[in-house]
Amino acid sequence: MLGGGGLITANVYASAAEGWGQEASGSGPVPTAGAATIDCPDVGTRLTSVPDGARGEVDRELALLDEQIAAAYRQFQETPQAERQDPGFTGGALMDPLKEKRAATIGRITDAIDQEGDRPQGLDELAECTLRPADDPSGDGTDGGGGQDGAAQEQNGGGQDQNGGGPAQGSGQGGNGPVASDYQDITTVQPGAQSPPRTADASRGSFTSSCGVNAGGLFNSDNVIVAPGVSNGAHHFHDYIGNQANSAFASDDDLAGADTSCVDKGDKSSYYWPVLRLQNGTRERDADAPGGGTEGNAGQIVTPRQVTLTFVGNPREKVTAMPRLLRIITGDAKAFVNGPANANASWSCTGFEDRQVKDKYPLCPAGSDVVRTFTFQSCWDGRNIDSANHRTHVAFAGADGGCPAGFRAIPQLVQRIVYDVDAPSLADGGRAVPLFAVDSFPEQLHKPVTDHGDFINVFDEDLMGEMVDCINTGGTCGADAAPAPSEEPGEPPASSAAPAPSEEPSEPPASSAAPTAGTGAEPEPGGTTGEQSAEPPAETPATEPADTGAPAVSGTTAPRVYASASPGGTASAAAPGGADAADGTPTTGPAPAGTAVAAEAGDASATGGTEPQAVEGGLADTGARLWPAALGAALVIAGFVVLRRTGRRA
Repeated sequence: MLGGGGLITANVYASAAEGWGQEASGSGPVPTAGAATIDCPDVGTRLTSVPDGARGEVDRELALLDEQIAAAYRQFQETPQAERQDPGFTGGALMDPLKEKRAATIGRITDAIDQEGDRPQGLDELAECTLRPADDPSGDGTDGGGGQDGAAQEQNGGGQDQNGGGPAQGSGQGGNGPVASDYQDITTVQPGAQSPPRTADASRGSFTSSCGVNAGGLFNSDNVIVAPGVSNGAHHFHDYIGNQANSAFASDDDLAGADTSCVDKGDKSSYYWPVLRLQNGTRERDADAPGGGTEGNAGQIVTPRQVTLTFVGNPREKVTAMPRLLRIITGDAKAFVNGPANANASWSCTGFEDRQVKDKYPLCPAGSDVVRTFTFQSCWDGRNIDSANHRTHVAFAGADGGCPAGFRAIPQLVQRIVYDVDAPSLADGGRAVPLFAVDSFPEQLHKPVTDHGDFINVFDEDLMGEMVDCINTGGTCGADAAPAPSEEPGEPPASSAAPAPSEEPSEPPASSAAPTAGTGAEPEPGGTTGEQSAEPPAETPATEPADTGAPAVSGTTAPRVYASASPGGTASAAAPGGADAADGTPTTGPAPAGTAVAAEAGDASATGGTEPQAVEGGLADTGARLWPAALGAALVIAGFVVLRRTGRRA
């Protein structure tokens, strides 16, 4: 009887800790730690001046630094939990070799710059990295200064990484995030502050370019801006619209001669951003490819419902034409470990776009879609189309809308991407309704604060001239032109209306992607074309991005943070609800989906499509984990029977 009772108690307690007992009863979140990560100093932020003759080699070596971090993170993630606790592993087997590789690479960067100009100082001290534990975001026992890690009592909902990589560190399918505290109920966010007033010299017009939603599935894990000629430098997949020659090996001539998905063929510009995925167990064709599943970017790629590309003016002065082939990166793909200096993510929901969150994914009410906004830098130094760190040649306008000294105003790209995705079911770790997240470097853990967008201006001169004239004269121009946003430049476009009809069919991207036009290359797994490339090194812009004024609100249990703190009210961990922004009437959150049913694992190669992975947590799975308790119950019953019979004989 004692042994059986002990079995029952131990098994039920252990099962509850794994989320099984609470999932069955629906009684609140299951506590589990978020993922640890590797934090390395960003060498690119120090390289504000690189001689032209050294630029190619430096870019390749910076991309190699990213690959070294990604490889070390994969090694850490694939190591059994017991071995991770061994200081000998974290030092001798993981961090020390990483430091040696980085020191050699940084040495080559220093030598390359020294041969062409002045030798940079202080780079050697950037070789050492730290393993940032899940329960110590800053690595030194204090709260860090960047986005949040989800280490404080997060939601897992599944004891195994669904991608087959062993125990999951976070809720995500790849085992490296996202976690429950990465989400924010949009109805709890306060509306943003007003934009700077316009002066008499303001450029009040807008120009719209319509380039589709990437329904054809043009993806790769390159970044031609940061690391031309480097394969898989980004370590995550990008959506591309506009220019169809996007790959790490595309030259300026390739971009100029390529096809475009834009309605106005005078716009061959390249617009790209990390893909959004549903963490639903779907195996895309990149599931076993670099940049995809092998680096923790797993699940179904979601095609946007709508993409709006609007160029707006400046509240204080007229704009000048962008130089051809100008490169602009907004946001920071490494903001989770770099901190928020260059972060520029902005998330909201249709009908609530006066409320923006920067370090959370939004939980949208039923009938509302997720909105992702990139507001690009709008001031140019007047000389350079790029810079060593891909940041200092452009800047954000100040709080009053004016450009920094020596910079001139250019048309500001406001990129709005709408997704038809439901608010995930956080109480069960996204089993009933899957989590969604952007692709990221593996060690950035799919944090929303790492979101970023990239733009290369390949407008022809005549069309760029039309844009500038239209904006400066207060017109509303361009293909499928919509009225200018009511907000001033520097703010994401707000809307209290329902989303506009989609530009393209809102079907999931085909796992079979079309070949990239203009390159002649065959599509690689996951729709990749050609080779791949790396993410931008961060550098503080000359001026801080204009704040939307919408505070990001922390969860009910204050998480440890790596990025900017989130003042404001509290957010519910459940599906969103509360009051509608317009009339104060209650809104109902998305209805929870039915019980997830385990899918049979099939052979994706047989169909060439996607392969649903088994979903854990059904009744049979729960029963299988409670068999020791059942055995204990049998022992208790047998003990009572023996005790009763013994008593009768006595």
